Amino acid sequence: MILASTTPLVTSPVLIFFIVLVIILLSPVVLNRFKIPHIIGLIVAGVVIGPHGLNVLARDMSFELFGQVGILYIMFLAGIEIDMFNLKRNLKKGLVFGLLSFLFPMIVGTLASVYILHMNWVTSILLASMYASHTLISYPIVARFGLTKSPAVLIAVVGTIISVIGALLVLAGAVNVHHTGEFSWGDLLRLFLELALYCVVILYTYPRITRWFFKNYSDNVTQYIFVMAMVFLASWFAQIIELEAVLGAFFAGLVLNRYVPNASPLMNRIEFVGNALFIPYFLIGVGMMIDVKVISNVNTLYVAGNMIVVALIGKWVAAWIAQKIYGMKGVARRMMFGLTTAHTAVALAVVTIGYNMIMPDGSRMMDETILNGTVLMILITCAIAPIVTARAASKMRIEMLTDEGATEANASKRETKILIPVANPITVQSLTELALMLRNPRRKTDIYAIHVRNDNSAASRTIGRNALDIAVKSASSVDVEITPIERYDINTVAGLLNAIEERDITDVIIGMHRKATVIDSFFGAKIEQLLKATNQMVVMTRCFIPVNTVTRIVVAVPPMAQFETGFSRWVRAIGNLTREVGCRVIFCCHPDTQPLIRGVLHRGRYDIRHEYRDVERWEDFVLLSNRILEDDLFVVVSARESSVSHNDDMADVPGFLQKYFSRNNLIVLYPEQFGQAEPMNTFVDPMSSDIHSVPSPLWFKLHGAYRKLVQLKKSIFKREPRKKIDL
Repeated sequence: MILASTTPLVTSPVLIFFIVLVIILLSPVVLNRFKIPHIIGLIVAGVVIGPHGLNVLARDMSFELFGQVGILYIMFLAGIEIDMFNLKRNLKKGLVFGLLSFLFPMIVGTLASVYILHMNWVTSILLASMYASHTLISYPIVARFGLTKSPAVLIAVVGTIISVIGALLVLAGAVNVHHTGEFSWGDLLRLFLELALYCVVILYTYPRITRWFFKNYSDNVTQYIFVMAMVFLASWFAQIIELEAVLGAFFAGLVLNRYVPNASPLMNRIEFVGNALFIPYFLIGVGMMIDVKVISNVNTLYVAGNMIVVALIGKWVAAWIAQKIYGMKGVARRMMFGLTTAHTAVALAVVTIGYNMIMPDGSRMMDETILNGTVLMILITCAIAPIVTARAASKMRIEMLTDEGATEANASKRETKILIPVANPITVQSLTELALMLRNPRRKTDIYAIHVRNDNSAASRTIGRNALDIAVKSASSVDVEITPIERYDINTVAGLLNAIEERDITDVIIGMHRKATVIDSFFGAKIEQLLKATNQMVVMTRCFIPVNTVTRIVVAVPPMAQFETGFSRWVRAIGNLTREVGCRVIFCCHPDTQPLIRGVLHRGRYDIRHEYRDVERWEDFVLLSNRILEDDLFVVVSARESSVSHNDDMADVPGFLQKYFSRNNLIVLYPEQFGQAEPMNTFVDPMSSDIHSVPSPLWFKLHGAYRKLVQLKKSIFKREPRKKIDL
């Protein structure tokens, strides 16, 4: 492979960038008509305009720089989009597949090089390390289909890291043998120790730095720059210990995964910039390295054919064995094969090192025939991988939608509509982000932001419109539409109630009231009126830190909460929040409630880490006061007076929250409750009074009285010490 020495047709930086943007623009538009993955179009376009094609553009430093950023971006996205809970569940499978994907191509490749291509053992092992490694070049296809949490994809990603690490270790060993004439276990042990130290340093420092930064700086652009700086820092550290930078980018993605929710504006910006610019640049740069003229050389075709067959068979057999071992479907095998077929970064590194190594007789360890054969192998594997991955992803997505449809059919059929009352522009963004995390992204959800005013002054209008604009902008950054509502009414509660009835709202998410005076109640008069006047689910929030930085979610659930109408709805909301944040959730509830919570999470396919603590008496949640940390989110599931799970102890909840949890991140949730609402007007202010729910049925009253007698009996005849709740 000899680069063209002629001057390219275009040298102007502005025109170069314009041509690249046109290629990025037209590739998906044109190729989607023929159902061909646009990744192939970008690679082919690079071949055509590159120095080995029409020589329109030269593969200058801009393509080197953007190409390196692109491959790092692919690996970073693979790490940051992984579902960590599912990754832990499939980690052993991924390790097994990684060993298969590394060992089988290594063995077959070494034997084929020795006995077919007649190379020496060191060169054969070095060449086989090229077959063992691969690049996730077709991962953007998986991301577009929304399959990043699929077990087959997770197994392939873990397998990629194992195979790349193995290939790099073999590469280091082969180079050492070439230079010293013998294999050194000391160098290999040193590399392992450096890798272990590298992982420990990243795991210890990155979470602490990231949590501190996100707590103090909320600007999305600043956060994006910070994340990318951390990624490239990890990649540079990986290069220092003689590993590939892609491993550092992937590991940084895994560590930062916890702090970048999928439904956040930050994640949207990360995906947008990568998929719109850096990754296409990398793919075009790969095409520019390919010289199609090597096909005319018979010897090169023979070597390239051997390399292509070995590379494809090695990866396919590894995927086939893994599929059979774990009883997976055929589409999972095709997905794993498609993701692990392409060879680019490590293959180029291996062949370049081999090409630059001079043997004692003056010849190169890998001559131009191997170099050109490698380029042809890259062309073929980069063309096959997107096609196989796209077909497998299409079928897998159809199966997933079918399963989700069956799941949603068993769930509540009522459409979710969320209302966000906004008054203070400072707190609007946090409320909007919480609403986006509580919703189910797999179901249609209508979100409304409302500002209610009772005067027509210019200041009131300006504040309201600014708050609504912030809500709309925050949602649009993650491609979610919010309908703004600016309403004039006699008071805030009346305006909210009218909007709830007009829009058929199911969930209300509102900021928690801040006490203005000593005699002011904890929730405030407006929220108390709203709770009594509506039967829909009301979520009150007060977070001192961004939600994506919480370490745990602790949920206090009252006894008999499973009998409430809105039980499944609030459990699913907590499940959505936990899945987006990526932390664990601990339900402190009665043993009778635990199986039903598990059932809702299982039926909704919430792959989250959920734990349970036995709390038989509602008043025992005060014992959690010294167990809730500053980085935890404490969720209190309360109940209205006429509901089944309500008890007299709940009247003291606001006081307990003010006394014991005044510095904690808090959400107070009132589940949905069916019933008719009757207005009760006063002579003081007909519209400021509350609408009270109808009295509870007689059965509820008798059952509540029975429960109180049982508790009184226990307290008199059997004094049990309060159990310590261990979180």
